[in-house]
Amino acid sequence: MTTVSPTTVIDGIGSCLPPRVLTNEDVRRRGVLDTSDEWIRSRTGIARRRAAEDDTSTGDLAVAAGRAAQDSAQAPADLVLVATTTPDRRCPATAPEVAHRLGLGTVPAFDLAAVCSGFLYGLTVATALIRTGVCTRPLVIGAETYSRIIDPLDRDTAVIFGDGAGAVLLRAGDRTEPGAIAGTDWGSDGAGSDLIAIAAGGARQPDPGRRLCRDDHYFRMRGREVYGQAVRRMTESSRAVLAKSGWPPAAVGAFIGHQANQRILDSVADRVGIPPRRCFGNLRDVGNTAAASIPLALADAAAHRRIRPGTPTLLTAFGGGLTWASAALTWPAVRPRDLPPEPHSTISTTRPTHRRNSWTLSTTTS
Repeated sequence: MTTVSPTTVIDGIGSCLPPRVLTNEDVRRRGVLDTSDEWIRSRTGIARRRAAEDDTSTGDLAVAAGRAAQDSAQAPADLVLVATTTPDRRCPATAPEVAHRLGLGTVPAFDLAAVCSGFLYGLTVATALIRTGVCTRPLVIGAETYSRIIDPLDRDTAVIFGDGAGAVLLRAGDRTEPGAIAGTDWGSDGAGSDLIAIAAGGARQPDPGRRLCRDDHYFRMRGREVYGQAVRRMTESSRAVLAKSGWPPAAVGAFIGHQANQRILDSVADRVGIPPRRCFGNLRDVGNTAAASIPLALADAAAHRRIRPGTPTLLTAFGGGLTWASAALTWPAVRPRDLPPEPHSTISTTRPTHRRNSWTLSTTTS
């Protein structure tokens, strides 16, 4: 008798995009930038992005995406992991409050900071926690409000980034199921930590009186160097995870890379050996949403049923740190949910109720 190795399976997918849309022309006018819609589209592939309202935080987006993922799976989480570069506060972490607002009681919850690689880092951690028996249904959320840390006058970043959140609920399963994680790969190189950074605000340059240069308080990126590193690291990581999973590139039926720049995505796919018809994403409509990028692309492809359940799928990402990560999985047979942001002021306690095959949320307002 053949024994099927246990693994982690994607059981639910959720997403949340703020309703406010910023076109390339909106961004250009706001920052009085020397650019155009044609220039932005040709160099990035981005036409528009979403921006959170002033009273909407990263945690608000994370709650909505997490709730949508649980609704998709019809089950509650027993651990919450929030991957983000833009937490609601420097202290404490955003995840515990997200778990509370989801009505999950005293489940463990923590933030993970790996910039644009954050979601795949979180997926790798959650997979290991399931396999070691630490938890059974971790909720992995990527959530960002980059509009809070981007300089509207900086053409190199203002035209690229957007806000949003995506989430997956995982469970234990076997490798024959749609949604099964076949392998993961991750790495970092701190020698390049200055290529993508916010210089001020941390322990190295606290600057509580904001006496340092204005530029030090905004997200900055050295574009040309980042481009080369991103293509190299995502290509190497993709090849590594395919080798670990025993998949040749020709076996990959769907490729979703971190939605950073269309030129990067095209270069990585070409180097790995994946044809354009197998590449999926939503960069054009949401821009680069950092840690939320991969789960938002998953939710978009699933919502439009662009990929058949069970299709061998490759995910890969690159971010500041420098960090990178990849995952090989079969496309999940789930129906994603999309929910709008929930204002913090209207949320008190939400308690999950689980009866047989139904799972509902009852919400009380303060």
